[in-house]
Amino acid sequence: MSVARQDEFLYTYADYLQWEGDWELIDGVPIAMSSVPTKKHQGLAAKIIRELDRQIDACPQCEVLGEVDYKIDEDTVVRPDVVLTCGDEGEAYLTKAPEIIVEIISPSTARKDEHHKFALYQTEKVRYYLLIYPDDLRAKLYKLDGKTYDKQGDFSKETYRFDELACDVSLDFEQVFRRYR
Repeated sequence: MSVARQDEFLYTYADYLQWEGDWELIDGVPIAMSSVPTKKHQGLAAKIIRELDRQIDACPQCEVLGEVDYKIDEDTVVRPDVVLTCGDEGEAYLTKAPEIIVEIISPSTARKDEHHKFALYQTEKVRYYLLIYPDDLRAKLYKLDGKTYDKQGDFSKETYRFDELACDVSLDFEQVFRRYR
């Protein structure tokens, strides 16, 4: 996946560390993150973090984090809304692909999340990619099947159990979206 045009100057992680504000860096191209997320966006992220974190409480190798840098290489750093990672030893940022990445879609990030990050996370072998649509109160869930993502379904009131993870976790989408119905 490449979002850069040939006439653009490409940046590195060292450059990224110097920038003010919230940015992501994909294939050397800086991408400004949207302004402060809405209350609904933040509420949904917090609910997902609480639900997942509660389930992995007894697992010392896994953790659930919100808005943490995931440094893929020297010219790609992204900041997903929520991640579940197992066995990552990084201190300042994630150093390996998370098991689950959640992106909460806003109109300004939809294309990036649905296309650029989708391809990036698939290439990096993120096992599950979950797209949350706050306006529709639904989620699209993808599971890595070998080298490509296989859509597991659209969810609004169902529960999904994530398999093949170090920890036994599931998400009850009825609970995730309940406050906003």
